[in-house]
Amino acid sequence: MKRQIATTERSGPSGPDTLVTDEAEDIYQLMNLPPRMTGLPMVVWVSQRGNARHDVRVKVNMTHGRQMRIENTAVVAVRPNPRVVAGELTSEDRDVVFAWVNLNQEALVAYWDDDIDTGQFLEQLKLLPAS
Repeated sequence: MKRQIATTERSGPSGPDTLVTDEAEDIYQLMNLPPRMTGLPMVVWVSQRGNARHDVRVKVNMTHGRQMRIENTAVVAVRPNPRVVAGELTSEDRDVVFAWVNLNQEALVAYWDDDIDTGQFLEQLKLLPAS
């Protein structure tokens, strides 16, 4: 399910004003994974594709700990290689998040594609080894 989060009106050369709408996934569609489940220092959100037009992504809380604030997230694309597509992560956080994504890429993609359910995803989830 999608919800409208921002709208902007603009005039184009082709005529009347157009309505531009940004949409975001409702928070209840995201499964949050606390640090104890990932080995990361922050909460990560994963989801299935739903109506998304982009490829596999995870949302990463930019603050360490068990905080779960969706407005304080960076978005990390999973394929072909992990990369930050929105928000910011420190270089240290980028390194560990990318390592976790690489470690769990198969499960993340299968969950995104609805090839596995939530229980199966959690069974396949790998904890990032302590450094």
